[in-house]
Amino acid sequence: MKTLLLSLIVIGVVLPADAQRRPGLVSSKQISARTAKSAPARSPEIGQQAVVIDETLSVLRESPSLFAPVVHRIGRGKKVQILGVAEGDGVKFYKVVAPPTSNGWVQADAVFGKFRKDDEKRLAELIQALDGYDQIEAATEFFGLYPTSQFKPAILLLFGDLLEELAVNKLSKDANSRLKRGEMAASGAPLHSFYLNFVSLDRYRKLGITFLFNPTDRKYHYDGASWREIVAKFPAATETAEAKKRLDSLSAKMATAAK
Repeated sequence: MKTLLLSLIVIGVVLPADAQRRPGLVSSKQISARTAKSAPARSPEIGQQAVVIDETLSVLRESPSLFAPVVHRIGRGKKVQILGVAEGDGVKFYKVVAPPTSNGWVQADAVFGKFRKDDEKRLAELIQALDGYDQIEAATEFFGLYPTSQFKPAILLLFGDLLEELAVNKLSKDANSRLKRGEMAASGAPLHSFYLNFVSLDRYRKLGITFLFNPTDRKYHYDGASWREIVAKFPAATETAEAKKRLDSLSAKMATAAK
């Protein structure tokens, strides 16, 4: 018995302190190290601001799936903050919060920002593929997101051309058919004031777009702001010569109004 007791005492003295701990226990430092190795990397997209532009894909859903219940469709120009990233049904989703209260999951392709290197080119290509008011609205968002973009001169030239065509071929016809000459004459207000207050111009005013009116032929014309910006800010761009031609043409058109 004395021999056994002596052996146990010797073992207790010789063995290092770590071996005397209870089996299965690890230190807090070991736990922290294991957790750090297994934790997934935080996506750099989380916390970024983005703008919804592609309304075809901008359905806000309760979970990251194309089959998840729909909250609503987010309108173009809505700013959102990215809270999470997930894959579902073959596409990437962002969990977003859209002030004041909306939150959910939206397909990542619906939004654009400065945090993804391909978004600038992708939006430039989308603008060319759109038409009508959608094209004009998307171009306006492009100017806000990428004010120094290499694609800006081309988009500015296209933007001005779209608005001039719209002014002459659609807005002018709509105003001339809807504004009644008898009513205008009875009011006593100047003719041009009726045209420049025409209701169809409201949506363009919200985008900061201005149209001129020539009372001689009763036609609207784009005021040429985008063409002037090309000439002023991008003198070496290939689009500058074309922008100058557009401005000369606009001056000629409006000259008849001053006579």
